[in-house]
Parts: sequence; C-alpha cells; structure tokens
Amino acid sequence: MKKPFRLFLILFLGLVPMISMAQLTFKGELRPRTEYRHGLKTLFNSTDDAALFTSQRTRLNLNYDDAKFRVGLSVQDVRVWGDVAQLNMSDENQLMLHEAWGEILFNESLSLKVGRQELVYDDSRILGNVGWAQQARSHDLALLKLKTDENGQFHVGLAVNNDSEDLKRTLYTRNYKNMQFAWYNRKSDQFDFSLLFMNVGMQTDVSTTELDLETRYNQTFGTIMNYRPGKISFTGSVYAQTGEHVSGKDLSAHMFNLGMNFPIGAGWKGNVGVEVLSGTDSDETDDYNSFTPLFGTNHKFNGHMDYFYVGNHVGNVGLQDIYGGVNYGKDKFSFATAVHLFSSQADLYSGSEKQDKYLGTEVDLSVGYKYSDNVVFKAGYSHLFAADSMQALKGGDKDETQNWGWVMIVFTPDFLKK
Repeated sequence: MKKPFRLFLILFLGLVPMISMAQLTFKGELRPRTEYRHGLKTLFNSTDDAALFTSQRTRLNLNYDDAKFRVGLSVQDVRVWGDVAQLNMSDENQLMLHEAWGEILFNESLSLKVGRQELVYDDSRILGNVGWAQQARSHDLALLKLKTDENGQFHVGLAVNNDSEDLKRTLYTRNYKNMQFAWYNRKSDQFDFSLLFMNVGMQTDVSTTELDLETRYNQTFGTIMNYRPGKISFTGSVYAQTGEHVSGKDLSAHMFNLGMNFPIGAGWKGNVGVEVLSGTDSDETDDYNSFTPLFGTNHKFNGHMDYFYVGNHVGNVGLQDIYGGVNYGKDKFSFATAVHLFSSQADLYSGSEKQDKYLGTEVDLSVGYKYSDNVVFKAGYSHLFAADSMQALKGGDKDETQNWGWVMIVFTPDFLKK
C-alpha cells in the first residue's frame, strides 16, 4: 500500500502550485466503526459467540474542474483493526481505486463521463453507492448526460466488463458482463418523477465439455414519483423485471413501494409505508419470480440488520415490509427510530410443510451528534424478534437474542480549506 500511496501524494503535491485553488478540491474521509454482531444478516446459534471488531475506511478525494472538462479521483484503504501486524513488513491491505473518471463538457447541457464512478439515482433502490459498506460500490462505464431543459435530465450508461486484456474471449463472472441503462428525471415544486430502463447481461458457460459462452439478459424498468402537496409528502415506486435469469429460467418479477412522510412537532417527523418485492415459491422449479434490487444501497431499506438483499436473500421467497418510524433533528443532534414487520411474499416451505408468511419484527434506533463541521459521532442499535418462519428461512435459533450495535466517528477534512 505504501508505494502507491506515496506516489499519489507526491504527484498531488507537485501539481498543487500549478493549479488554481478555485479549480481544485482535495478532501478526505476517515471512518472507524466498531460493531457488535449477535444476529446480523442471519439468526444466531446458541453455540456461537458474538463478534466484536472495528473496521475503518480511509479515503482521499481529489477533483479538478475546468471550463471544458472535469476529473475525479478517489482512493481508499479498507481494513479491520488488527489484521496487519504492528511491525509489518508487508501490508496485506491494498490501496483501492474507488473512482477515477473524466468528464468532457461539450456545452452547458451535454457531457460525457467515462471511467470508474459511483452511480447514485433517485432513492438508491436500484442504483446506489452502498455508502454504508466500508468498500462502497462503483462501476466502470461511459455515461452520457443531457440536460433536456431547466427541469429535466436524461442519462444513458454503457458498460462492458472483462477480467484482463485477453487474446480471446473468456468467461467473465466477477460482475455483470455488460449493462446499458437509460434514466429520465423531471422535477417541479410539488411533483417529480423518474423513469428507468436497464438491460443487464450475465455471462455463463452452457457446455460441460468445452467452453461455450452465452450472455443471458434481463431487463428492469419502472418509475419512482414524489408528491409534496404541503407539509406532508408522498413517495411511490414500481418496477418490473423480465427476460432470462443467468440460470436459464424465465424471469418475471416486480416490486412496489408506497410511503408517506409527515411532520409531528418542532424538529420531529414521522413516516409510514409498505414495500413488496416478489419472490419465488419454495417448491417452484421452472420459473424465477424473485425481484433483485440489482445495484442499490440495500442497507438503506428493509431494516438495518441486513437480513434481506445485502449479500443474501437473492432468488428467495421475496419480502413484504410494513414499516414506520420517527426522526428528530435539531442543531447538532439527530435521532431516528424505525419498526419493520417482515413477511415472505411467496410461499415458504420447510420440507413439505408450508410455513406462516410472517417472519418477524425488527426495531432500529440510531443517534448522531455533529461535533464540528468535519467531525460527526454516530451510533445505532437494532433488535430482531424472529418468528418460526425466519428460522425455517435462515436457519439458526430464533429463540436466541438477535441484536446488533455499532459506534462510528466520521472525519471529513478539507485539506485545502484555509
């Protein structure tokens, strides 16, 4: 890690005197987070002991703006405290390139952004940067951006992935093989909406004797809308998925969300809603009916304990999430609480026995304190009350205490600020 990190700093320090400060921003983020895990993502067993560790993200962000182009660089190191010896000669952690993009500004309305970049659209349900995860998510692609008028914008993205500079076609399974998407957004004072179409190709080898590559495509399309008639606001989204799953099964899936936000008192706000993601019956063998939120920031949805769609639950019985919560924010303090009632959307079986659809209830609490403009303290606690069906779905022991707690400090220095 040390050599590329030093190279990055030397290059940057050598360029600083030549660049106008108005064109350059150099910021950082240092984010240690301590977690206590006793039932995160899956039910805990009585034979296991709780995990306690501290992970840390250290990130440097460098951006340059010119009249005709922009460039963005983001490098980061992600580690767990103690995974490298104190007197280390070789650091097993690697300096990761989170973002490295250039954007050509053709005019005030049209630009082309190419390279490794985050994709964050709408509420991050389908396309998000997964900022909670220390490593986060970014894509390698070309993105054409058009401002259609004062209230509208249209984006088209194109990505083709490979493992290396090969001399012949090889099997690629690390991410999607290729992806294309189109997104249109329009805003007004009281109402805004977005339309999304995405085509994703997953590559597979269909032969058992010799390499026979096939790319199977699935399509995701839908809309999200926000309506603000007054102090109360409403949000709704609906998406469908079709095409062919990488397994070769026909894909037919859907999801929808309907929510409302409303004021309660000075600094207090409430929210209620329901979200449904279709699933595949446990005894289904022919079709694939499970909706996949693709590249979204899934930790933001369906409870903070990540039982659903955070590296798990894909291709499963779907989900119905009835939720509500209260938020408070004033001056330097913030507080949030949420309750989620989880049920399977499709039929769940344990062997030949059909299970009740109710999976359990989760309660999430979080607090924040802004110590300064560049230092924030955050903490949270979550508790899951699991039903028998959750044990049938996830395994583990539902009668064990299922909880998770965390504490995090976020430093965001601006290195060029006087």
